Amino acid sequence: MIMINAEGAGGAPIENNDVKLKRWRKAMNAADIMTRDVVTVHPDTSVKEIAETLATNAISAVPVVDREGHLVGIVSEGDLLHRRETATERRRSWWLLLFAGNDILAQDYVKSHGQKASDVMTRHVLSVDETTPLENIASLLDKAGIKRVPVLAGGRLAGIVSRADLVQALVRAKRDEPGRGARSDHEIQMDLDAQMKREPWAHSLCIVTAVRDGTVELLGRAVSEDQRRGLIVLAKNIAGVKHVEDRLLVRSYAED
Repeated sequence: MIMINAEGAGGAPIENNDVKLKRWRKAMNAADIMTRDVVTVHPDTSVKEIAETLATNAISAVPVVDREGHLVGIVSEGDLLHRRETATERRRSWWLLLFAGNDILAQDYVKSHGQKASDVMTRHVLSVDETTPLENIASLLDKAGIKRVPVLAGGRLAGIVSRADLVQALVRAKRDEPGRGARSDHEIQMDLDAQMKREPWAHSLCIVTAVRDGTVELLGRAVSEDQRRGLIVLAKNIAGVKHVEDRLLVRSYAED
């Protein structure tokens, strides 16, 4: 953490607004946004009860915990998609049957005919702990293609973070974000230059920027409409920027 060379009452370091903002963003983790009052079921809960639980609580998945609260699995709508009761058992094509082993066919049968959570639940569950940063959680949900992730504390279920929770965190971030102090054009320009160098798609000798009275002017040539939009968004997100003047010409290298 970067501190300015000043001290407050009692010798405590004083942070400027930009440092406060960086610390505030970095501090957000699973514990800040997770749902703590989680609906759960046990391994011996019937499939019928699980379906009723999902429908009654308007949720798409439910964690499975043992009597000590340890996470042992999760049952999602996908686990109940192919069921004997609804005549939706998985029917594999004949050519897939030639390559599918008996274990896979047995797994399909258990999913469609099993009567308890322990039969149909997904056992290998991805999880995070309470201190996992939000950026890591968002990346995990995206890469794994899942909608929610359990949060564990000491091996026990402490909460769950869903994509909806991350959307709510965005609302809170916009509402609670610490205020920024006034910034000079020079500070804005330095920050803008640094951000553009950090993004490989944004750095170009064909693009010139200028800052005056908090207004960023984008000049030069963007090689695509996507790059132009990206530069505008990048500039708008720089602290202290009041307005962005887009004077970019979009022209690809293929047009030369």
